[in-house]
Amino acid sequence: MSSAVLGGSVKTRLIASIAVGAAVVLGTTGCNLIAPQATTIDYSASDGVNVPAAAGPLHVRNALIVADEEGTTGNLVAAIVNDTTDSLTLRIEVGEGSSAVKTNVTVPANRTLSLGDLTSETEPLRLDDIEAVPGSTIPVYFQSGDGEGSLMQVPVLDGALEYLSPLAPTPLPSFSATPVPVMPTVTPSPSETPAS
Repeated sequence: MSSAVLGGSVKTRLIASIAVGAAVVLGTTGCNLIAPQATTIDYSASDGVNVPAAAGPLHVRNALIVADEEGTTGNLVAAIVNDTTDSLTLRIEVGEGSSAVKTNVTVPANRTLSLGDLTSETEPLRLDDIEAVPGSTIPVYFQSGDGEGSLMQVPVLDGALEYLSPLAPTPLPSFSATPVPVMPTVTPSPSETPAS
């Protein structure tokens, strides 16, 4: 076999392997041209949800509800950030319609209020008479300042996990109706003075 024929087949194989290599490289990297990049998508990287800026100037981060087994009482846990120079009030409505539980939380200027932060001993916001079964979500409306407000589906968890157990609602103390004996009051009658 002549060296010219042998050299031609080596060149052909070299060109073919370069073409296959280029096709593989373009085929595996071409997806980045049309597929969304996961690092550019906003999401809540925690158990709770972050409330969009449309709710107002207060920023609500990692909002979740830790409920009792019946789902009738829950504690709202969240970080509320006020990076303005004014004290602001966050309006919260849990649930929908006439049965919605409404409350307000005031956050001082340039402060972060962490509801349920065990290190700062800030209590979570207790919500009674709600319908929030653990494992579900419940609609919660957040609004502050002149914002239009945001309705979010907030996850409901229970205290089964070790880090959530201190945030679970505790039963309210019950007062027993033990009768206390009442001593009758006796009013002394004026004594009669003998006639003289």
